[in-house]
Amino acid sequence: MPSNETTFFIIRGITDDPQFQIIIFCLVLFIYLTTIAGNLTFLSLVCFDHHLHTPMYIFLGNLSVVDMLCSTITQHNVLLSFITKDKSIGYGSCMAQMYMFGSLTGQELLILTAMGYDRYVAICRPLLYYNIMNKRTCVLLNGACWIWGFLQIMPPLGVFYTFTCYSSRVINHFFCDILPLMKLSCNDISLLRIFFFMECLVLIGCTPFFLTFISYIFIIRNIMKIRSTTGKRKAFYTCSSHLTVVLLLYTTLFSQYMSPDLNDSTKLFALFNTAAVPLLNPLIYSLKNKDVKAALRQSLVRLK
Repeated sequence: MPSNETTFFIIRGITDDPQFQIIIFCLVLFIYLTTIAGNLTFLSLVCFDHHLHTPMYIFLGNLSVVDMLCSTITQHNVLLSFITKDKSIGYGSCMAQMYMFGSLTGQELLILTAMGYDRYVAICRPLLYYNIMNKRTCVLLNGACWIWGFLQIMPPLGVFYTFTCYSSRVINHFFCDILPLMKLSCNDISLLRIFFFMECLVLIGCTPFFLTFISYIFIIRNIMKIRSTTGKRKAFYTCSSHLTVVLLLYTTLFSQYMSPDLNDSTKLFALFNTAAVPLLNPLIYSLKNKDVKAALRQSLVRLK
């Protein structure tokens, strides 16, 4: 029955099958701990190795912080509900979780957009790279990503916060996300739909994607002008890791939010986005980057 005094919700989780819950718990715990360990290691290398004090690695350090926060915010429900057998979450906690996830997703996309601009300058304006991507520029870009990420999600959530009527307390997801809650609301959500598609998709998703796409048009055009095969390969190698992460993240996000129905496949895309992508990010940049591997080897030598 609709409730006008909703004080808590029930997080349904990834599956109701008790046979798979312990498997999912162990899998999510392993992925979460590995994600935290991998991103902390990468962040420590960026902080303490002076060879990595460059704009690209500063952006990557911020990306590691976002990935750790996003994993913690979304996966703790799966882990805690299995241990405590309590799947309830307070209304205020649910709104806070939804806000933080939306903010962190926006920040991650903005950081990747800034990294695309960094790769554009490195490949298309190499002689002016350190003049353009100086310390002040890096601070401004990173600060803008964090501030705008926290601000851009406020209008749709401000509208959503005024809703009081829900057809059910059970959220068909493993964390509080805006689409499952919109489906449960028995209020008029027409205004919220406009906010969601105009702001959440256009400003948060499509605008960063478009800016990143424009950067890569110039990058590819500049690479095609290089005459030597070795030069082309080297130029493409400098942005291959970033391009891999961008394609991976946008594919999962569009699959998650463009689906017309909320079903198990949507939850799997969400799980991949919030668990696998933060785990893969440091691996992609570490395995394909000579500087990171060299810094890691030096750190291991110091520990011995």
